[in-house]
Amino acid sequence: MLAPAPPRARAAPPSTIPKPAVTAAPIRALPGVQTQRLEDRLAAELRLRHYSPRTGEAYQHWYRRFVIFHGLRHPNQLGTPEIGAFLTHLAVAEHCAPATQNQALCALLFLYRHVLGVELPRIDDIARPDVPQRLPVVLDRREVQAVLGRLDGVPALVAGLLYGAGLRLLEALHLRVKDVDFHRAAITVRRGKGDKDRQTLLPAPLRTTLLRHRDACQLQYEADLQRGAGWVELPTNLGTKLPGAARSWPWQWFFPAARTYLHPATRERRRHHFHESAVQKAVQKAVLTAGISKRASCHTLRHCFATHLLEDGYDLRTIQKLLGHADVRTTMIYTHVLNRGPYGVRSPLEHLAAEVDRGPPPRPAAEADGLELG
Repeated sequence: MLAPAPPRARAAPPSTIPKPAVTAAPIRALPGVQTQRLEDRLAAELRLRHYSPRTGEAYQHWYRRFVIFHGLRHPNQLGTPEIGAFLTHLAVAEHCAPATQNQALCALLFLYRHVLGVELPRIDDIARPDVPQRLPVVLDRREVQAVLGRLDGVPALVAGLLYGAGLRLLEALHLRVKDVDFHRAAITVRRGKGDKDRQTLLPAPLRTTLLRHRDACQLQYEADLQRGAGWVELPTNLGTKLPGAARSWPWQWFFPAARTYLHPATRERRRHHFHESAVQKAVQKAVLTAGISKRASCHTLRHCFATHLLEDGYDLRTIQKLLGHADVRTTMIYTHVLNRGPYGVRSPLEHLAAEVDRGPPPRPAAEADGLELG
């Protein structure tokens, strides 16, 4: 007699089947990096791909926020649904701006693609806030003059370049001595937004003041050399190609800081560029003391540069090149804030007011004499 067959194992209900975790490729080792901490790997990949330090800080911030949001679980155990839940939380619960949510998404995609080696599928189930079109705040010429007239020292020079050359704040503070060409009246912006170079004009009214400022900085630089300092931070790995550039005059900051610091890795006595917060505070104070009721900032001066050039009759393509915009549609936003009203239209109320100021039309002579007109 045959033995009965063993009972077949019952399948678990679908709700109890564990979801497969995201399978990640082995983390590849980078040269010069010994640790296997994921955050350190992320920082190494960002440096390897020449991301700016501020972008690296933002990406690491969103990596930490993502892991904390999911109870400190490793990203290998998380996938597309968890990313969608985190981004939806940012939009719904924290009411973040669309640009903030997009930055968090880019940071997580970078983490999975370049650090974990996972190519995520398209993430569709995300609550995305609307992207409203905002018009820039623009000051008129008298307001700009009132703000610039209340600044002095380095903040006055930097603000003059923001309005006179259309620079961004960090573009002005990152200028080197070699980037300001007084003979050609040109300023070269190196590694601007989008890691692009461009040239803009050197405002003629600032030429003499900028020359005096450069001469004073050169005296400070020579004094730094005598006391064993004089180094400056160089972009990327330029110090390996040009070992003497970090202590040469052309590579010095055009707007150096007042104090030096000791670099912990190289033990070099360096000087940083003038800090952006000092310029921001000075401009904000100048706007308040000038009695301007607009929410103006340092970037407002760049908006004024573009708008006032349009009012002077310069074409959009030229202004686009000076500003460094990749698309002319970005520059076209300034056509909506010109000093001629939206779209250059004059209100019919102006014609009505002109007629009232002109007075009533003259009456005929016969009517003025009290005679009836046949």
